[in-house]
Amino acid sequence: MQAIVETLFDTVYLASVITIGIIMIIKSGKRKQYRLFGIMAVVLGAGDSFHLVPRALALCTTGLENFTGALGLGKFITSITMTVFYVILYYVWRLRYDVKGQNGITAAVYLLSALRIILCLFPQNKWLDGNAPLSWGVYRNIPFAMLGLMIILLFYKSAKEAGDSAFKHMWLTIVLSFGFYIPVVLWADAVPMIGMLMIPKTCAYVWTVLIGFGAMRRENQARN
Repeated sequence: MQAIVETLFDTVYLASVITIGIIMIIKSGKRKQYRLFGIMAVVLGAGDSFHLVPRALALCTTGLENFTGALGLGKFITSITMTVFYVILYYVWRLRYDVKGQNGITAAVYLLSALRIILCLFPQNKWLDGNAPLSWGVYRNIPFAMLGLMIILLFYKSAKEAGDSAFKHMWLTIVLSFGFYIPVVLWADAVPMIGMLMIPKTCAYVWTVLIGFGAMRRENQARN
């Protein structure tokens, strides 16, 4: 039953975010923020597929223990693409609120992103090993969490100041995604059921994508 439900959920998720992303890229016209948002959605779905597709194959065939290498590699790729996801989201923020300058914030975004990626590249992560150390899971997620916190604060402040009703909950989707993700990093190995939090975490990311898609659709309708 787990294999069927989880595989169905992941299939719908991947197909939805990638399709929405492609639609946004095609229909964004000259509006760079929505084109970037579409690219961001495709990066999200494509990156997650490297982990979710092997997981679905494992659940539906011989079990997770026989796909350790593929799952580890997929997790590594997803870690990189999620970092790229937040860098793109930062530029969506700049475009949406017509932000100029702010070189210090840009530098911090790139520094935290680079640190996260560098930490992911260390062999001590043991991505292909079934007994990857918890400590390195924590290390590589510290700059990632700091990056997420920055994006949360930026969207919260800007949406509130601009009275941006379309993006007023963007910050909350990121809070929820990290709120569900952090317990998985810390305790899923000891308590496997905590891994189920990846489902609401994924739903939070779908909400993020739908916010951008909904805003673009309303603008398109207003123009017609």
